[in-house]
Amino acid sequence: MIRGRASFETRRPRPAVRALAAAGVLFLSASSLTAHRTAPPESGGAQDSQLDEGGIVRGDASQKTIALIFTGGDFADGGPHIRTVLAKKGIKAGFFFTGDFYRSPEKRELIRGLAADGHYLGPHSDKHLLYCSWEDRSKTLVTKAEFERDILANYEVMTDYGIRKEDAPYFIPPYEWYNTKIVEWSAGLGLTLFNFTPGTSSNADYTTPDMKEYLSSEEIYRLILAYEKKDPKGLNGFILLIHVGTAPERTDKLYLRLENLIDELSRRGYRFVRIDETLAPTYSSNYQ
Repeated sequence: MIRGRASFETRRPRPAVRALAAAGVLFLSASSLTAHRTAPPESGGAQDSQLDEGGIVRGDASQKTIALIFTGGDFADGGPHIRTVLAKKGIKAGFFFTGDFYRSPEKRELIRGLAADGHYLGPHSDKHLLYCSWEDRSKTLVTKAEFERDILANYEVMTDYGIRKEDAPYFIPPYEWYNTKIVEWSAGLGLTLFNFTPGTSSNADYTTPDMKEYLSSEEIYRLILAYEKKDPKGLNGFILLIHVGTAPERTDKLYLRLENLIDELSRRGYRFVRIDETLAPTYSSNYQ
């Protein structure tokens, strides 16, 4: 039996994420790197990339680029709007969906449209499992067999859209929560695990007003721009996550601010790139 399963959009938020955003600092576990790479490579653009627990959390921070990614499990209400905005701005993004999302008949038109537009489509766990404990990250809640069975089932349904595992090796974990063991198991399947760049609280766009952690879209928008000013490297190499849909209880949708956000960050000199362009030169062979 697979343990730790929970509803996708009502997941418990990590307290650290909001605290880090308020502090304006990046979260990076140095201890997670020591067993496999004690320092960034000496040459190439990857030297300014960053890891957390062995997973990539930021691309090349010497480059003024941002990768937009969107995850989805239960909801897809923002899909058509997001697709329209990205097409208008000529931006290719990354979309990472659960197996259940890919299976949903109501979402097929959106998925096919995103693929036709040239966006990157990848997995987000078949059943959106919780891989490790919130209280003790080192405590893995799934076995290797359970992990492999789940992620491969996600890839299996993706073949209905002509997407093979070999063509989509980048993988963002469910709940955006994982540990070094999950990174190792991912690499064993030929996958590269990555996560959003912490610091802006953009991932809190799923919160609803009844939650004490609730952040309005205006607050999140301001946090993103404030972080850009505070970090010496701005949003260089950033992986910025927004949900493709949220619960109906959240009527204040961050994705409706997407065009304004793109315009403002473009005005500040950023170029938007597809997620595989951000990840390709980084630590993709960290555990191989």
